[in-house]
Amino acid sequence: MKILVCISHVPDTTSKINFVNGDSEFDTNGVQFVINPNDEFGLTRAIWFKEQQGANVTVVNVGGADAEATLRKALAIGADEAIRINANPTDGMFVAKQLAEVVKNGGYDLVIAGKESLDYNGGMVPGMVAGLLGFNFVNACVGIDVNGNEAKVTREIDGGKETISAGLPLIIGGQKGLVEEKDLRIPNMRGIMMARTKALTLVEPTGDATATKAVKFEKPAAKSAVKLVNADNLDELINLLHNEAKVI
Repeated sequence: MKILVCISHVPDTTSKINFVNGDSEFDTNGVQFVINPNDEFGLTRAIWFKEQQGANVTVVNVGGADAEATLRKALAIGADEAIRINANPTDGMFVAKQLAEVVKNGGYDLVIAGKESLDYNGGMVPGMVAGLLGFNFVNACVGIDVNGNEAKVTREIDGGKETISAGLPLIIGGQKGLVEEKDLRIPNMRGIMMARTKALTLVEPTGDATATKAVKFEKPAAKSAVKLVNADNLDELINLLHNEAKVI
C-alpha cells in the first residue's frame, strides 16, 4: 500500500502573531514552525500502517525552502521519502491542484491529510483534492483500518461517531483521535540521522494561478475588563447582561 501524507508547515500555537506591510502579510520573524497537529496524527497512523502492513509512506508539502525542516522531521519520525512543491500555499484550490497532481503521478492508495491546518483553518483542501481526482473522501476521521482494497473508517458526526466502509483509493481528513496523543512519535537520534539520507524531491508547481489573495489581516479585539457585580445586586447584573453583553 502506498500512502501519501499531506504536511502543513504551520506556526507553533504559542508563537506571538504579528503582521507587516499594512497588515497584508504574516510576519514570520521569530516564529517557530511545526508540523500541523492534525497532520501529525495522520502521519503517526501512516507509520503504524508501515510497521504493521509494510506500507510505503511519502510526505508532501506545498511551501518554500523553509518547510524542508518540517519535512525532515516527518522523515525522522519514519516516513520513507518527502516531496516539496515549490510554491507559496496561500490559496486552498491552488494547493489542492498541486497535491492532486502529485497523487495522480504517484499512484497512491491512501492519502491522509489533516481536516484543516491551524493557521488558516480553511478545511477545504482534502475534499477538493478528492473532488479533482474522483476519489472517495471521508472527513473528520478519527479511526481507519485497511484490509486489502477496503477501508473501515470512523468519523465524528453531530452527537457521536459513525463507522463506514470505503474502497481505495481514498482520501481522509484526519484529526485528533486518529491515534492517541500518547502514541505521537518524537524523532530519536537514529531517526534524525536516517532522515538525512532519505530522498527529498523538489517539484515545481503547475501553471495554475492562485484564485485569491489576502487583503488584510486583523487580530481579535482585546478582551475588555471584567466587571464584578455584588451577588445581592441582581438588577444590575440583568442590566449589564441585557444592555452591554447583549446575551439576554
